[in-house]
Amino acid sequence: MKKVGFFKSIHFKFVVVYILLIIIAMQVIGVLFMERQEEKLKGNFTKNIDENADMIEVNLEEELENYLTQSEKEESQQRLSSLLQDFSFSDIDKMMIVNADRQIIAANDPALVGKKTDETIVSQALLGIVTNEIFQKEDNDKLVRTYVVSKPIQVGQGQNGQKLGALYIEASIEEIYELSRTLNEILANATIIALAITAILGIILASTITRPLADMQKQAQVMARGDFTRKVKVYDQDEIGQLAASFNDLTKKLQEANDITESERTKLRSVLSYMTDGVIATDREGYIVLMNDRSEEMLSLSRHEAMGRFLPEVLGIEEEFSTDGLEDSANSHILDFSSNEVPFIIRASFSVIQKDDGPVNGVITVLHDITEQEQIERERREFVSNVSHELRTPLTTMRSYLEALQDGAMSDEQLAPKFLNVTQQETERMIRLVTDLLQLSKMDNKDYNLNFQKVNLRELIHQVIDRFEMSKNEKITFEKYIYDKPLPVRVDRDKIIQVLDNIISNALKYSPDGGKVIFTMNKEGNSVHISIKDEGVGIPKQNLTKIFDRFYRVDKARSREIGGTGLGLAIAKEVVNAHNGEIWAESEYGKGTTIHVKLPTHQTREESA
Repeated sequence: MKKVGFFKSIHFKFVVVYILLIIIAMQVIGVLFMERQEEKLKGNFTKNIDENADMIEVNLEEELENYLTQSEKEESQQRLSSLLQDFSFSDIDKMMIVNADRQIIAANDPALVGKKTDETIVSQALLGIVTNEIFQKEDNDKLVRTYVVSKPIQVGQGQNGQKLGALYIEASIEEIYELSRTLNEILANATIIALAITAILGIILASTITRPLADMQKQAQVMARGDFTRKVKVYDQDEIGQLAASFNDLTKKLQEANDITESERTKLRSVLSYMTDGVIATDREGYIVLMNDRSEEMLSLSRHEAMGRFLPEVLGIEEEFSTDGLEDSANSHILDFSSNEVPFIIRASFSVIQKDDGPVNGVITVLHDITEQEQIERERREFVSNVSHELRTPLTTMRSYLEALQDGAMSDEQLAPKFLNVTQQETERMIRLVTDLLQLSKMDNKDYNLNFQKVNLRELIHQVIDRFEMSKNEKITFEKYIYDKPLPVRVDRDKIIQVLDNIISNALKYSPDGGKVIFTMNKEGNSVHISIKDEGVGIPKQNLTKIFDRFYRVDKARSREIGGTGLGLAIAKEVVNAHNGEIWAESEYGKGTTIHVKLPTHQTREESA
């Protein structure tokens, strides 16, 4: 996080605000106080001058009238001067009495007596106009303010009174303004001191407030990195202290919530990792934000490559669905990722992430491998189809022959036995088919019902071969390479004979005239290896692993023509597996096929021991 600059810090703002508040307060207080103080001082000063002027005027009326009427004026003039001296004080600069001719007849400055004044205010006073104003003038580049009182001295009231002269008083009022300036200076100094003290207190107060805040800021940065162990120091029990305590409590609860979340996340990660189904989560736009390991395996796509990609694009359904389409579509969709060699079918189930009636926040997709399920379903359908077909064929033949017998062939001594013989053969074929199906059904249910007994396998295979030797086509020859010593094994004799019968029957069916069937039996360690080789048409390599499937025929038309139910090798495989043995085939197309059977002999040794 970027460090806060000094001018943007709370310290600076706090001190500046405090200083501005003090300046504004001092200015408001100073202006109001000084204006009122100055007005009051000026009022008192002018009031004092005006009262003196009124008192002088009262006393002057009689003296001035005597002065103007008496021939001897010197005594009266002295009394007038004495009167002015009595009312004179230090603030009065100039005080004089003039007669109607504007001649100064008395003054506080004796040098002015006898002179004529040209003051306009005096002339106005002689006309009856009273003046009491503050005037200002410059004296040696210095502004000087004076209060001037000029009023007439008359006998009688009003404008009709006789004007005897005028009284002129000029008093300096600079001391009042000087006092105001002094008070302003005192106020300014007080303001500066207050600002300095305020700044210091502001810094201290700001530090008191910001220190816990700075500590909480560091704590928040540490928490952002996932460390919840650090605690904020509580400096006091005030509001900030309570905030720090609440912050520590919040940190503790966040740590607990984070632990719970991490635990749940670990559980979810474990569940997702060990799930046999793939899980993919997207955001509200449909872009992948999470996928488990199984999804990577199923899609052959690494998590790094899939993250941030559009889900329909990854699933290969972008032309069929958009994200809105996935939300509104059916809950599942079948995806076929099969190749020419390996079938692979996935069912993708979609579920939207939505809280109540709020907006959709994403889509959860579960990928389930249904390849085996689809194969089982396909095999089931093929099995039903094959059984139906295998039963339909003899039934159709039997119906045809029975209809022919019903239509009159029964009375034909040559056709009747032949038709009945065919009907009997088809009936036996259906019985064999049903018998084989029942046997396979028992084996599917692990109901083998095997009757294990000690059997000399060398003697057993000779008996089976001899039986086929008597009934085979004379144009087919047998070659035998059989182990020349007794070979006791513990097997179900009848079931092993059935296995050999099925294999030898197939070898004889597909062997051409003049061909050979080669029998080989050897003891290999703890097992007996039997192989039966024919010189038939062989089996294509791509079909070799399917010949043990039920009803599987490489050439279906030829196989039905030569008989058989298509279940012989399937039964042989189930029987050999029930004896913990192995059975497999080798073939070269056009040259023949070899069926190998390997049976364990250890059960015999255990019995011998």
